[in-house]
Amino acid sequence: MASRKSSYYQSRYRSRLRERGFVKREIWIPPEFVKVLEDCQAALRSGVIPFIPKIGRERTMSQNGNWTTETLCAALAQSEPASSGDFVVELVEGADPGILITMMEFGDLPLIVSVSGGQILVDTLLWPVDDVADPAAFNAMILKTHKLLALSAFGIRKGPDGKDYYELFGALSAGSILESVIFEIETLADNAMQLAEAYQTDMKKVA
Repeated sequence: MASRKSSYYQSRYRSRLRERGFVKREIWIPPEFVKVLEDCQAALRSGVIPFIPKIGRERTMSQNGNWTTETLCAALAQSEPASSGDFVVELVEGADPGILITMMEFGDLPLIVSVSGGQILVDTLLWPVDDVADPAAFNAMILKTHKLLALSAFGIRKGPDGKDYYELFGALSAGSILESVIFEIETLADNAMQLAEAYQTDMKKVA
């Protein structure tokens, strides 16, 4: 069977896109926004309206196509959930800056978002390890069931008071579109609320 030219396969590919109702548009953009445009194209093909920040170096991804903590904070502050009051966004300064997200619809639950090493990390503290009646049994239980949590995982870290706390966290690529970051934030908050209710019986009884 004779091999076909690449133009044949390109033509077939374009025909399939037209059959799905897609249209082709030629545009010209600065080279540093190529990755942003690719993410927008992928989102639109999936039926998701992408968030497009105002043009300005301080409000876009860096030139390698990834968010920084500062640019992500600016984009989240301009997002629809922030505008509608679903969450409040605040940049936390420091050696390792983070983004404090206060989830207004989840009892003012605080989440911390940070960008480091090519990934975005979203996490929140749950409760002190000392509050659990049987930490060994509880740890075994959550290790067996944590896969049931969409986009979230358990951990233990120091809280601001120096105590060990259980934390819930999720991670995604620093090149993710903003809609994916917001979805991770909202999912983590919902999971944290469900866990607080589900594990009440595992906590020590208050006298």
